[in-house]
Amino acid sequence: MKVVGALVWLLLPLTARCVEPISMTVGAIVTGVITYYGVHWYSPDQCQLGGNINVTALQVDFEENIFGQHLAKRVILKAVPGFLENRNPKKPLALSFHGWTGTGKNYVSQILARHVYPEGLKSKHVHQFVATLHFPHADLIDVYKDQLQLWIRGNVSACERSIFIFDEVDKMQRGLIDAIKPFLDYYEHIGGVSYRRAIFIFLSNAGGEYISELALHFWKTGREREDIKLSDVEHHLALYAFNSNDGGLWHSSLIAKNLIDFFVPFLPMEFEHVKMCVRAEVRQRGFLEDEDLISTVAKEMTYYPKEEKIYSVKGCKTVSAKLQYHL
Repeated sequence: MKVVGALVWLLLPLTARCVEPISMTVGAIVTGVITYYGVHWYSPDQCQLGGNINVTALQVDFEENIFGQHLAKRVILKAVPGFLENRNPKKPLALSFHGWTGTGKNYVSQILARHVYPEGLKSKHVHQFVATLHFPHADLIDVYKDQLQLWIRGNVSACERSIFIFDEVDKMQRGLIDAIKPFLDYYEHIGGVSYRRAIFIFLSNAGGEYISELALHFWKTGREREDIKLSDVEHHLALYAFNSNDGGLWHSSLIAKNLIDFFVPFLPMEFEHVKMCVRAEVRQRGFLEDEDLISTVAKEMTYYPKEEKIYSVKGCKTVSAKLQYHL
């Protein structure tokens, strides 16, 4: 069935393969591929938008909406514009975001996508995978690999400046992520298609514990979290992701072959950062900033460690719901 499904994909017009990944039972795969796809007619002008980015506007967006993540801001503001300006990159840009839930990994990827393509995640050139939604069944991993490769090839063939976001990589089936290894490598072309101008972003909770321990160590020794450097954590994150029993990067060739350009840590959120999240949410909803309300919502979050209570367990993830309750 896997082979038949792949053949069906190959027989489809190239633009017809540019679809969202489909997860279904083996018996429904071929039927689903035939009946559930959207033909994306791409405008060259739309695709060319992905070659430019307003660095100042991106920086302002980060300052207004992303809090406590100096490393993520620094890496993206340097790496992404530089990559987009390079007319002949040697390989695609691959970023791996690591940290506990609610620290801003998804939000940063959404902001970045929006500044490359105005429609953001709604753009036909920005593609998001969610491991537990699109690849839930371990016994279908070979099918997923075929679909993933064909789907990426179809979209990059239509627009070489495609952005691929893989969420919940720590919950992905082992070995699946290696299916995209050829697309991240230093090949000029694969089957007549160049992948060098694409962007791949991986989001994972893996390494969250190590990042939290590092941040706590800096706090206990009286050092500012802004003093944490990428060199302090990046190598450890790569090793953690590679050796962790949980997640799709376990013994992954993407790490073994050094194909991920940056391992970006997202630090745990302190009380003041949570307040910033609440304040930003209040502004976005058009309400006047009430400091008492902002502090009340921030205080209702759960903090750890048990004694010090420095970092929010859920980051800023439930801020919107708690604010709605009070409003």
